[in-house]
Amino acid sequence: MQMAHASRAVLPGSCAPVLARKEAGCILCGGVLEKRASDLFDTRFGIDGDYEVRGCLDCGLEQMFPVPTPTELKTLYESHYNFGGEQRTLYTNLREWFFCSRLYRLWVRLDGDVSFHSRTGTGLLLDVGCNEGRGLRIYARNGFTVEGLELNETAATVARKAGFIVHTCDIGELKSSSLYDVEVLSNVLEHSPAPQQMLLDVCRNLKSGGQVWISCPNSRSWLRKVFGPFWINWHVPFHITQFSSGTLEKVLRQTGFTTIETRYITPAHWVASSLVARIFAAKGQPTRQLRSPVLVAILLALIRFVFFPVLWFANRRGQGDCLLVTATKA
Repeated sequence: MQMAHASRAVLPGSCAPVLARKEAGCILCGGVLEKRASDLFDTRFGIDGDYEVRGCLDCGLEQMFPVPTPTELKTLYESHYNFGGEQRTLYTNLREWFFCSRLYRLWVRLDGDVSFHSRTGTGLLLDVGCNEGRGLRIYARNGFTVEGLELNETAATVARKAGFIVHTCDIGELKSSSLYDVEVLSNVLEHSPAPQQMLLDVCRNLKSGGQVWISCPNSRSWLRKVFGPFWINWHVPFHITQFSSGTLEKVLRQTGFTTIETRYITPAHWVASSLVARIFAAKGQPTRQLRSPVLVAILLALIRFVFFPVLWFANRRGQGDCLLVTATKA
């Protein structure tokens, strides 16, 4: 089953000034960049293009090069991502059943909760990049009063029909009637050409003492070396930035957050996706095997229950595939 990390994207509306600085240096600190990875291509949808990832020698942030223009990004997301993907196939039907089942609740406790679907509580929660509202249903079931933010109008309409409040503006333009207790950025931050500004906007919309929950790929993941250009979390041309825990914690403190807690997990689905890409991905061709229910289910079971000691050890060393971060507004 495809986990929620592949269904989210948020495009800041004010990214043009950042893109203009791309050649000059790091989008966080303006520092000098060096090449970290090259000959990268889209291993999921088969989108044409060759990409690099460059790292900042000062702050450590990594960023994709070249970055598509805002217009190009909008077209890419509408054509390939979020709610623009396949619907009512065997794969998507099984995925929806899985997310609504008790088996999924058990799975996230075993495998790692990349979307924070096992967290319970009260208060007002904003799911940034809520897609068609699957996460909203889960957070509401867990006790929260929920709202969503989603730029895809088609997806937002579906969520609204289910009874949810969904904003369709950029987060920098969001003017909610109430400040939030929690904002969720589940595999969202890495899509932003202006991550520091996004976190400033998140902080502005939180109550004092409110929390942001962030999940994103870990740039120190050991699986980058294992899979090379087929590591699923390069995800060009959609993943614009790659964070280490140190870089992410630093920018969180700079944008008004404190009491930062970081964990490392390696979701079996991410490993399975990298493995499928390594075997089947071809430049310019969609990797349809990523949507095979039988193949994915077999790999999930194999990776989680046979190779769990290796994944556990890498997580303990801070080299897990995913960063899970909880930060509190000062």
